[in-house]
Amino acid sequence: MDRLVDMFLTNLASERGLSRNTIMAYSSDLEEFCRFLQGRGIHDLSAVSRDLILQYLEWLAPRISARSCGRRLATIRSFYKFLQRSFMVENNPASRIGFPKVLVPLPKVLSASQVTALLESPNTQIPLGQRDKAMLELLYAAGLRVSELTELELSQVHLDMGCLVVRGKGDKERLVPIGEWATRALQEYMEHGRRVLDGGGQCRKVFLNRDGKKLSRQGVWKILKHYALKVGIDVGLTPHMLRHSFATHLLENGVDLRSLQAMLGHADISTTQIYTHVAKARLKEIHERYHPRP
Repeated sequence: MDRLVDMFLTNLASERGLSRNTIMAYSSDLEEFCRFLQGRGIHDLSAVSRDLILQYLEWLAPRISARSCGRRLATIRSFYKFLQRSFMVENNPASRIGFPKVLVPLPKVLSASQVTALLESPNTQIPLGQRDKAMLELLYAAGLRVSELTELELSQVHLDMGCLVVRGKGDKERLVPIGEWATRALQEYMEHGRRVLDGGGQCRKVFLNRDGKKLSRQGVWKILKHYALKVGIDVGLTPHMLRHSFATHLLENGVDLRSLQAMLGHADISTTQIYTHVAKARLKEIHERYHPRP
């Protein structure tokens, strides 16, 4: 089993170009599945039946969420597809098992006024404030994931064109416009604040901590929490909430779904469609609040 799992993971890395974190998730899922099989005396993957996989999912159900259970099933299904293509098994026992229903909560978003207050809160008279201003503007203007922000390199910034070349999941690149506000904030940081923080160092990342090293994901979270507290935002602000706000506000102002998908870097448009539900929910809330006969 271990050998076949290793072959599958190598295939994911070399042919599908998946990220290290994604491959680690596949590895963890299959390690757990193989332990389940071995605990029941099964050491041959071709002997696994549909009923046995259903037993595994039933065993998982009380331990993890429906979403996580669905991910385990997707991993097993992909694994057996690989084994079929490699002529190591005849059938895929997971192919006709339905995914558990998942109630997807609507993403939390900030109002336009909350975003404005947040973006205007850093003190741009000091280097760290210039960094924070540029960071907040980019998170909202480009809808970046926190990892895309912290890994952003100087060579990916094109201020003359007002855009970034963002390296997202699976190392896929996309071109994202950032608008005038974010461009000005980023330019000021690059020309002044970053030079002070860098201190002549060799770090090529755009956003640096006070020691001139790459700003960490945890650092971004702490900075967001600081400014949220400063302006009275008490909704548990996260970097991804700014990404959600970016997407929802664009939809509310008429952007088409395909353009939004490209800007967010979603591989599947179904992932982007969640924001249409958010926009509709917000419109309903506005109608109920302001219409004289709701």
